Amino acid sequence: MKLYYFPGACPLASHIVLEWIGKPYETVLLTREQTKEADYLALNPTGAVPTLVDGDFVLTQSAAILNYLAELNPQAGLLGDTARERAETHRWLGLCNSDLHKTFSLVFGPTYYTNGDAALGKIVADKAIEKLESLFAIVNDRLRDHDWLSGKRSVADAYLFVLLLWADAKQVPLAGLDALRAFQARMRADAGVQAAMKAQNLI
Repeated sequence: MKLYYFPGACPLASHIVLEWIGKPYETVLLTREQTKEADYLALNPTGAVPTLVDGDFVLTQSAAILNYLAELNPQAGLLGDTARERAETHRWLGLCNSDLHKTFSLVFGPTYYTNGDAALGKIVADKAIEKLESLFAIVNDRLRDHDWLSGKRSVADAYLFVLLLWADAKQVPLAGLDALRAFQARMRADAGVQAAMKAQNLI
């Protein structure tokens, strides 16, 4: 298996899961310029990361890759054992992917959505940060009574950890969200998380 990535971007979640699975894999570090070259666009027409190559199978989109890795390696227990456990994993993976990640796009590149208007871009980014605060508060409430989002460690936890790195980088206010910070500390202490972050020169 081969994972294409940028350091600290959403492929870090897949990188962590590959470590949790414990099977051989390799990574390919890309520059943003390389993602727009023909060879890479042949793998991923969106010119984005992650891309996972497994033999002759090429897969894009973080949520799809995370689900694929978990389903391919049921012994790792990263989706859940019952229909309800899997539903919880998909619920929280969906919130990470469709709500939190999508909102972060308005923080990282707001002027893309405002035709280059920097003043309007700041308004967009500020409103996005407000939205992120409310979404992270929902996650914090969940983690008050659960060590992991779906009750057991899952692919959703790897995704959430990456989003928390982004929140800290962009100074999203998380004051008082103690359950979220406790989760972050648990993840930072995890050997697989540490290995993936070290490989991406993040620690």
